[in-house]
Amino acid sequence: MNDQPAPVLFRMPIALRWRDLDAFNHVNNSNFLTYLEEARIRWFDSLDEEWVTERTAPLLAAVQINYRRPIPYPASVMVELSCERLGSSSVTITHRILSEDGATLYADGHVVMVWVERASGRPTPLPDAVRRAAGG
Repeated sequence: MNDQPAPVLFRMPIALRWRDLDAFNHVNNSNFLTYLEEARIRWFDSLDEEWVTERTAPLLAAVQINYRRPIPYPASVMVELSCERLGSSSVTITHRILSEDGATLYADGHVVMVWVERASGRPTPLPDAVRRAAGG
């Protein structure tokens, strides 16, 4: 078993907004997912190659998140993405939400993204740009 963490593929800072807070004065758990979604889309866009087309698109197939600590306000956080697994039509992306200095882990986990044909909803091969960027 490999205990080495996967290399970080993408890092994105996020400044918290007042509206992200809940009644307990920390970031609402649903916003964690928004931060992760924004980081994934920014990573895909940073590839400067086609990752979505009129014919194919990625779908979120699974989400797993461990809430480790509440995120206080005000703060800035850092989202880190790594590749856990490459499949023929999917990629499993691990994620971490950390304090800006990296000292505090607020959340970790992974998502599975599956590329599908828009018309049929059937899986289609993972775009070459995503495969290369993820280390495949």
